[in-house]
Amino acid sequence: MKTVRPFIFIGSFFAAIGCLAAYASTNHMVTQTDKTFDSKELAVAVGDTVLFKNTDSIKHNILVEELRYNSGIQQPGGESAVVFDQNGRFVVRCGIHSRMKMIVVVD
Repeated sequence: MKTVRPFIFIGSFFAAIGCLAAYASTNHMVTQTDKTFDSKELAVAVGDTVLFKNTDSIKHNILVEELRYNSGIQQPGGESAVVFDQNGRFVVRCGIHSRMKMIVVVD
């Protein structure tokens, strides 16, 4: 009968947890106020979710053409979550206010 060495099992367990953590999504938040995004550029990892929160008193719209994402009308207080699931540089715009623009860099 073989004996199981606890340190091998424990080491394997923590290695598996580390792999899961590497693939877990991280949430980032960008607010929209005074017809601007609070960040000009944001760096995220592949699979991360960015939450765009409208803290303005007017409507907005989140567009990410490279992902074919359109949030539709975003009311004051509304939120739109965008998953960036591929590498690259993505231009995020407001479809209502053409000067509102930011870049999300995904590595």
